[in-house]
Amino acid sequence: MKPRTLMRHYKESFKSLARNGWMTFASVSAVTVTLLLVGVFLVIMMNLNNVASEIENDVEIRVHIDLTAEEEEQQVLREQILDIAEVESIDFSSKENELKSLVDSFGEEGTAFELFEQNNPLYDVFIVKTATPQDTIKVANEIEGMDNAYNVIYGAGTVERLFTIFEIARNIGLALILGLVFTAMFLISNTIKITIFARRKEIEIMKLVGATNGFIRWPFFLEGLWLGILGSLVPIGIILTSYYYLIDLVQPRIPQGTFIQLLPFYPFAFQVIAILVAIGAFIGMWGSMMSVRKFLRV
Repeated sequence: MKPRTLMRHYKESFKSLARNGWMTFASVSAVTVTLLLVGVFLVIMMNLNNVASEIENDVEIRVHIDLTAEEEEQQVLREQILDIAEVESIDFSSKENELKSLVDSFGEEGTAFELFEQNNPLYDVFIVKTATPQDTIKVANEIEGMDNAYNVIYGAGTVERLFTIFEIARNIGLALILGLVFTAMFLISNTIKITIFARRKEIEIMKLVGATNGFIRWPFFLEGLWLGILGSLVPIGIILTSYYYLIDLVQPRIPQGTFIQLLPFYPFAFQVIAILVAIGAFIGMWGSMMSVRKFLRV
């Protein structure tokens, strides 16, 4: 397409927005309301997904090494575990370190366990992490069958339920967001269709004098793009402003080191802006294309 023709399409799209002021307002409002809902669900889902990922990534397998295992046998067990494809890392924690951690975890009351320093009943432990948290159960089952692996602990039962809950929550959130996006596409398509219906004579005349479908489509295509982008500005402003104050209000009240942490404002803000502008632009262009298509059949 020639630059001069493209500039003409740009000018026509802006003129159309100005000429059809009320319909432009109606279209932008339809996008704004729907994207506001999409944005709210998006913020909730992104933070829930972050919490879920933090919990999933903290899942580890603790392999208690048999008390009778010699150092060479421990090394053999370590190599066997590392040979499992899904294993990402393995750390060793001696029984002295395990006792110290136990004492520290109980605070002042933990001093009672210091009596065991002379005759430590705890086990040396391999702490295993998988590349993908969902592989934890499979890897734990493999390790259980290895020599000198006295006991394998990974939160059996609880871990499976957590993974199931997180998967269901993600699927529900995704379904809700997709449902809202399709609702927005339907609304913007119908709203733009009314605008284009009022200009159907103009389209018919252009077709009769020899204008190609592409030449007619481009201004409407760009018009839908601007409507979608304009409709995303208000939701972006409302959501990011609210989220900024939410962080200031809630974050100081959440203890550090816990799983429940809100995503930091940056780069979260840029991600929300990019996603909402992209969704707005897409549904605007799609709505315009679907609406203008029937009027091109002259």
